[in-house]
Amino acid sequence: MNVEADLLHLLSLRYSVGPKYLAPPGPTAEQWAQAATLTLRAPDHGGLRPFRFVVVGDEQRAALSGLFATGAQQRGQGDDEVERARARAFNGPGLVALIAQVRDDVPDVPPHEQWLCVGAALMNFMNALHLMGLGAKALSGASVSDTAVRAAFCGPGETLASWIVAGRATRTAHPKAGVTASPVISGWQVDQA
Repeated sequence: MNVEADLLHLLSLRYSVGPKYLAPPGPTAEQWAQAATLTLRAPDHGGLRPFRFVVVGDEQRAALSGLFATGAQQRGQGDDEVERARARAFNGPGLVALIAQVRDDVPDVPPHEQWLCVGAALMNFMNALHLMGLGAKALSGASVSDTAVRAAFCGPGETLASWIVAGRATRTAHPKAGVTASPVISGWQVDQA
């Protein structure tokens, strides 16, 4: 096989790997940086770079778990749910926050184009981790919209878009059960009426 075919084959094997199937080690600082550098290849009309990544170190997980637990309490969740929220801060051996800054004051680059850029950056990040031999998954949930969590990660005009967990996959990545393939590309059918 040639290099292009090898890369296309490797990318065709990328599926999300959930936290319970990720084992240490997580990505190194150099691997996080390399994945982040590849996000700069995402389509970015106007060069706004409406995204950034924040690595949550192992020594910071306890503080994050406190924020998650407090948020769950404030949402009126019971003790079991609060403890599950607390535990989510320890999901995956590596953890990164994806922060978006989508502006509405750039007439040539409307918000939907900026969100497309954020999504493309996320995919480049995930693909880079996959090509490094790591498993990863983007996660959301109540924590991404929690006021205290957002304040801890975001500056003015920013949004916590997603968490990304990564590590060594303990099982082969595969599509979700019951997901059937459907056509995602077609030719344009011009109405002749």
